[in-house]
Amino acid sequence: MDLIAKSKLKYLEIQKQKNGNAWLLVIDHPPVNALRMDLLNELDCSIDNFNCDESAKILIITATGERAFSSGVDINEIMAISSPNEGAILARGGQKLCDKIENLDKPIIAAINGLCVGGGNEIAMACHIRLASERAKFGQPEVNLGIIPGFGGTQRLVRLIGSSRARRLILTGDLISAQEALEIGLIDIITKPEKLAEVALELAEKILRNSQICVRMAQRAISEGLKSGSLEEGLRKEIECFQEVCRSEDMKEGLKAYKEKRIPQYKNR
Repeated sequence: MDLIAKSKLKYLEIQKQKNGNAWLLVIDHPPVNALRMDLLNELDCSIDNFNCDESAKILIITATGERAFSSGVDINEIMAISSPNEGAILARGGQKLCDKIENLDKPIIAAINGLCVGGGNEIAMACHIRLASERAKFGQPEVNLGIIPGFGGTQRLVRLIGSSRARRLILTGDLISAQEALEIGLIDIITKPEKLAEVALELAEKILRNSQICVRMAQRAISEGLKSGSLEEGLRKEIECFQEVCRSEDMKEGLKAYKEKRIPQYKNR
């Protein structure tokens, strides 16, 4: 994909590619991309801007360098907590950001280039697809600091890898390799470090080739079904989303292209 625009905030670099259809949000807070509150605010606002931009279809969240995707919340932010209420405010803000990521109809890919722990792993788990460098390491080591995950880690990790595996990581604070993360379902793809951005963009390109109405409706059906916790309710939401797709010009174009043995030309309407 060709880069068409780049802008820099204090802790984030925003890149727009493929006619603005694909965005990259690059966390840039060396040396280990620790999460400060102002960094989280920049990420939150940038996701809002991405969601409001009609030309933007898919987002990749990654980070600079090969050392870390994110080492988690900056230890100074944690040490500044002076009361249980302040702790709740920090956790609530992180959960709100992760919920926003998870509930977006537009797909968000995490491209994980190194250490991915604590709040960094919680942000990655909220993304819809995760790919990682073979050098990446994952964990929720908060227990080693006398705290527990607060940005949704106790909930999303269980849902991704099962309660016993999640308990092992959360209760020991152990780190695991990218290979183990793949085997237990924490990530979806492993690649060589130098290929991470390329593989992420190739995945984004595959998704962009499809009808974005279908992508959004599939995203919505999956998210709503997971939130409901009920198969019956999830199936009801799937029917609603299927109905929306059946109203689209893209459905007619996709079926026509299949019969004519050609690549469909979707108009996303």
